[in-house]
Amino acid sequence: MAEITASMVKALREKTGAGFMDCKKALQDADGDIVDAELNLRKRGIDVAQKKAGREAKEGMIGAYIHPGSKLGVIVEVNCESDFVARTGDFQQLVHDIAMHIAATDPRFLRKEDVDEQVLEKEREIQRARAIEEGKPEQIIDKIVDGRMKKFYEEVCLYEQPFVKDNAATVGELITASISKMGENILVSRMARFKVGEGDV
Repeated sequence: MAEITASMVKALREKTGAGFMDCKKALQDADGDIVDAELNLRKRGIDVAQKKAGREAKEGMIGAYIHPGSKLGVIVEVNCESDFVARTGDFQQLVHDIAMHIAATDPRFLRKEDVDEQVLEKEREIQRARAIEEGKPEQIIDKIVDGRMKKFYEEVCLYEQPFVKDNAATVGELITASISKMGENILVSRMARFKVGEGDV
């Protein structure tokens, strides 16, 4: 059994935001392997998030991000369960990071479930036609289309997009980790992105 040092626990805490005892236990379970420990914490974070997902989130804040040069801006509403959590530095940083991410990636929808059926059908048709044109065998075309639809969701849905500050995690996973860390349900409920010259005149 590897010795778990305070510096190992500190490093894992900085990476995950989890509590001291959670990090220590994860490191013990992973025999001191910080990568395995982080993975275990992430999995447990998902469990925590799923338990909290049904809880009502009516508090929170409106965050804004204006890109240098003032030609691009974002307004986003991120909700949590209590005003206490909404006022914490961690929550405010999360809201800022999400607003900055939206400015960089321009998602059209919040979640996969928000993509309307017509948009999905049209995209499936495009990907099917593309696969046929590429000469892919008929029996694997559906699998190819499914794979490309996953990529489509990553491009257009906020929760599915790789987070701009850490491509190893999606925005959805970032929110899940925050739920685990802050102990409350957290969700993005609205967003708007403005770019000079792109609005209705």
